[in-house]
Amino acid sequence: MLFLLIGGAVADRLPRHRVMVAANTLNCLSQGALAALVLTGDATLWQMAVLAGVGGAGQAFFAPAAEGMVLSSVTGEQASRAFAFFRMGVNGANIGGGALGGALITTVGPGWVLAIDAAAFALAGALRAFLDVSGAPACGPGGRLLRELAEGWREVAGRPSLWSIVGQFAVVNAMVAAAESVYGPQVAEDHLGGAGPWGIALAAFGAGTLGGGLLMTRWRPRRMLLVGTVCVFPLALPSAALAVPLPMAGLASVMFLCGVTVEVFGVCWMMTLHQEIPEDRFSRVSAYDWFGSVAMLPVATALAGPTEHLVGRSAALSGCSARSYC
Repeated sequence: MLFLLIGGAVADRLPRHRVMVAANTLNCLSQGALAALVLTGDATLWQMAVLAGVGGAGQAFFAPAAEGMVLSSVTGEQASRAFAFFRMGVNGANIGGGALGGALITTVGPGWVLAIDAAAFALAGALRAFLDVSGAPACGPGGRLLRELAEGWREVAGRPSLWSIVGQFAVVNAMVAAAESVYGPQVAEDHLGGAGPWGIALAAFGAGTLGGGLLMTRWRPRRMLLVGTVCVFPLALPSAALAVPLPMAGLASVMFLCGVTVEVFGVCWMMTLHQEIPEDRFSRVSAYDWFGSVAMLPVATALAGPTEHLVGRSAALSGCSARSYC
């Protein structure tokens, strides 16, 4: 959160693939240091927290640059399909990476898994260093950082349809995070049979995101923002399903549907930004979008436990569902 807005401004003033390489390098170093600490048995909580923060800073620079890089590399007609393929790759890697990480931890241990992760960041940075960016628009001259951040804010604040959705997702993402990160594992442990069924539910969500991405490679809605907004409503369903709670098959079906619709929204939203925002300011606007999306996550996850103790888990989940719907 601290570095997101700066990351967006930097990605608009420097070649974006170089920003991505620098972010990959930072993540490689942080994961490599953490791997060394774990392998030697010297890792302490404060060291892990600091290195996690360094990794988060790398992500803050990477995410706005990556989205700007994708959409600046293709024409308007190709942008929807390109971004859908981009999100399919990201979501597929998240699903496969989680499964591979779990399998490797049981065979070689967490230290070596972290070392492999560091090597993967190094490989990613090396591949991006050789990207052909000759067709991408050249970066404009850099101005003062605060002035550039103000320009990005004006692009968002001057469009009510954009800042209202950013504000909406600050609440929606917070409620989804509380439900899926805190309450979901508890419901799975008490009613569904433990971590295995919850893993299946999360895998169903991941499969839905892949399905939604595949759909958006073939479909370009005429009214993208309207379609994307309608697709936000199903995000209230997983919290409601956990509040009941639904049996495993019903929960997995809800999670799959939610994955499809959130991916349709994601592509429609990025295409709306692509149409509305000048290319040389896209990463800054993307950074404000990211900032709004994650701003309330720490608060929501921190308050999830006390809220459950105060009103009960079912009532807390129903509140998450109602706020996500509103």
